[in-house]
Amino acid sequence: MLNRLLTGESANPSPEKILAGIPRARVSNQYAEESRQFFCGIWTSTTGKWRVRYTEHEFCVIIEGRVRIESITGEKIELRAGDACVVPAGFEGIWEVAEPCKKWYAIFELKT
Repeated sequence: MLNRLLTGESANPSPEKILAGIPRARVSNQYAEESRQFFCGIWTSTTGKWRVRYTEHEFCVIIEGRVRIESITGEKIELRAGDACVVPAGFEGIWEVAEPCKKWYAIFELKT
């Protein structure tokens, strides 16, 4: 059973990646399989904007708030509570939390 009320631990973006605001993020891993290639849980963040580069595949469902994701090629999406998306491994761009956000995440990262 997953618990959306767990508080988790700090997961703030690195200062050199931040483009706007002072985002404060927390992550609460709630499941990880033995090889730690697949895990899931809840992530929260205050408002802010930062650069991202994904080495993992992530499926996420926004529970609260609003985010914008922009790829380095200029593709943009906006997600609100109830929306879901997949961010593929290799994605580079900008993650912006426009309204304080909470999301479920499921991540797969192939370990070599």
